[in-house]
Amino acid sequence: MSRKKTRGPKSGSGKESPEALMQYLANEMEKNDSAEALNDNVLIPFMVALEQVADARGYVLNIYGEKSNLVFTNEEHVEAIYELVEGYLDEHAEPVD
Repeated sequence: MSRKKTRGPKSGSGKESPEALMQYLANEMEKNDSAEALNDNVLIPFMVALEQVADARGYVLNIYGEKSNLVFTNEEHVEAIYELVEGYLDEHAEPVD
């Protein structure tokens, strides 16, 4: 099965831009009414694309943002990373009254 290649989102000037990509992704995310749909339709395909690009270039991708972090790992370390993040979040959670 061949897939039609599509060009990325365009800015108002017709050029591809980070802002146009951000808006495109936000619009796609808004179309999903559940976490599962968002995960299946936007987040996983986006992550797979990031993984493929990182792997093709031979590097590990770590992205640190103002409100989030993204870490790539192998299957062997997935559970350990998950437990580490969950432990950190539990440790720093606001107390529930």
